Amino acid sequence: MSQSPSKTFVLVHGAWQGGWCWRRVADRLRARGHIVFTPTLTGLGERAHLLDPKVGLSLHIADVLGVIKYEQLNDIVLVGHSYGGCVISGVAEAIQDKIRSIVFLDAFIPDNGDATLDLVQPAVQEIIRAALERGDTTIPVRDAAAFRVNEKDRDWVDSLSGLQPIGAMTETIRLTGARERISKKTYIRASGYPNVSFDKAYARVKKDSSWRTYEVPCGHDVMIDEPDRLTEILIEVA
Repeated sequence: MSQSPSKTFVLVHGAWQGGWCWRRVADRLRARGHIVFTPTLTGLGERAHLLDPKVGLSLHIADVLGVIKYEQLNDIVLVGHSYGGCVISGVAEAIQDKIRSIVFLDAFIPDNGDATLDLVQPAVQEIIRAALERGDTTIPVRDAAAFRVNEKDRDWVDSLSGLQPIGAMTETIRLTGARERISKKTYIRASGYPNVSFDKAYARVKKDSSWRTYEVPCGHDVMIDEPDRLTEILIEVA
């Protein structure tokens, strides 16, 4: 891969994970001279001690906005994996002018008024609704095998994954179209992970000439299964 001018990447993880899941991609981007931030959302990863019933999507959006503000970042490549697609959509509402390129990695693309609960596939909706009926404030961890993570990394992923705040899945998002006004928009579909929700999102953007689309033949956690290929794509779309 040829060296490219330095870019700034903000990589946002999905449900149950943390900034740790980006390590392989972050290392590769930094080795090529890029600046990389991998914020962990409140209540997850090394911030699991902050898990609280009040944690929701708006707080996770604020987590990322805080990094961008206090690190004084501009002209960023903003990447969201899975649930992180809802987070970065909210971030775009607040700081569209600071985003050079926005990337949805096997991620949800919410519309105004959506909650993640509305977007997940039916089996996951049942899990979330059952948790709500019990009065739970978290959603049990889905194991790495369910996401088709490669076999050698499953134990590692399971050892670091944690409970997902239920409010992050039920809080609705308010959008006014800022995401669509970003000139560089990309969707990356993990073709080795069957999922009707991401199939719909992928099909939707493929019809829109303002989006670039890619497929990577691996499980849902592309940053773990195919870090070399993902790094190539991210540099290309930056």
